[in-house]
Amino acid sequence: MTDKERIMRKSFIDDDRLELILQQSAKPDYRQIDEILAKGAEKRGLSIEDVAVLSQIESPEQLTKLYETAHKIKYDIYGNRIVIFAPLYISNECANICDYCGFRADNKELLRRTLDIEELQKETRILEEIGYKRLLLVYGEHPRFDGRWIAETVNAVYRGEQTHKQIRRININTAPLSVEDFRIVKETGIGTYQCFQETYHRETYDRVHLKGKKANYLNRLYVHDDAFAAGIDDVGLGVLFGLYDWKFELLGLLSHAKHLEDTFGVGPHTISFPRIEPALNAPISECPPYQVTDEDLKKIIAIVRIAVPYTGIILTTRETMKLRKELLNLGVSQISAGSRTYPGGYYDEMHNQPSKQQFTIGDTRSLDEVIKDIASQGFIPSFCTSCYRKGRTGHTFMDYAKPGNIHKFCKPNAIITFMEYLSDYASPETREVGMKLIEREFNEIKDPGLQEFVKQQLDLMSQGQRDLML
Repeated sequence: MTDKERIMRKSFIDDDRLELILQQSAKPDYRQIDEILAKGAEKRGLSIEDVAVLSQIESPEQLTKLYETAHKIKYDIYGNRIVIFAPLYISNECANICDYCGFRADNKELLRRTLDIEELQKETRILEEIGYKRLLLVYGEHPRFDGRWIAETVNAVYRGEQTHKQIRRININTAPLSVEDFRIVKETGIGTYQCFQETYHRETYDRVHLKGKKANYLNRLYVHDDAFAAGIDDVGLGVLFGLYDWKFELLGLLSHAKHLEDTFGVGPHTISFPRIEPALNAPISECPPYQVTDEDLKKIIAIVRIAVPYTGIILTTRETMKLRKELLNLGVSQISAGSRTYPGGYYDEMHNQPSKQQFTIGDTRSLDEVIKDIASQGFIPSFCTSCYRKGRTGHTFMDYAKPGNIHKFCKPNAIITFMEYLSDYASPETREVGMKLIEREFNEIKDPGLQEFVKQQLDLMSQGQRDLML
């Protein structure tokens, strides 16, 4: 795409149309809701109009149906596995001024820091020793953070511990890059490229983004198109809930997913659901313009699971332990654990050097504590990275995920990678809970050939082999 073509881009988010759809769906009857839920249960997705109707559900009876449908869809597609990852913040330097973020350029109280390669590898070693296999590298937006520099940091993490403890897959969250820079980053072997629109409501977007490149709504809206143009075929969307009416944001999010499907034939690999949390010197973070309650968030996640059944739904440590436990039953398939949201956070904690986080953490438990809790709930903590490494990305991933066949890989790989965690990293208490879960899950595999394959992998692991996968 030429610079001229990029400048001529128009928004595929029609604010007036989305507001009208919400108005027209304001008072749905039970029959209409039941019909949409029945349609959603077929795992083919929903229209924006369908989503608008589901967003209006209020009665306990209909909410129960909504949640049960979402739970079943998630189980049918991904089984009961929950992928585990950690964010690793590379920098808190930023050239933008955004009303909701503690990293904003005019925050004079924040100690600015960008990790050099040695510091980055210290952070990586700490995470490797705890047991992480998948990381999300998080960058600020600064003129010097170009593709070559980002590629250098990704390669530094991949070089990490040259043993079975090595990080196996890196996803990245960066500001928009040029297509050329995306191509450079792609060569490092990243997994998913993640960038959030924050709010799809144009007037609100312009109001809360005061300065910097991020103030360009269309540049951010089309960043995933540019990533696809560079050959990156797994992308992640997200909204910062609380900046505008969550029902509108939900329609904007689904409009974005539809745009990717229509344009590239591949929808979002992941969708994230952060809510505004208090942040240092961020004016609107203490009192968000639009409250999004816990009950609202439950509805949002359940609706997205039904509307975009194939996507990975990510939940971060912004939310409390109690709420995270509830949301696992409503469609969440990936969670972060033991997170630190500032550069150097993992090393600093070990050496008693507190610093400022990007936002308030709601779930402060360690990875091992989270793993034990998830396993106690009957979910398999998964450290799997096989889809990225076996080429099951983009169209190939969608070909497996949309008809619900990806779980044939998910469950075996979850069992195998969970056993590796239990063998090498878990506390005795977590190991006891986990081994019982693995025995149960192994016995529930119905395909004799698949069960035999998993048995062989577990036997190899008991002999010392690692990094096994289907």
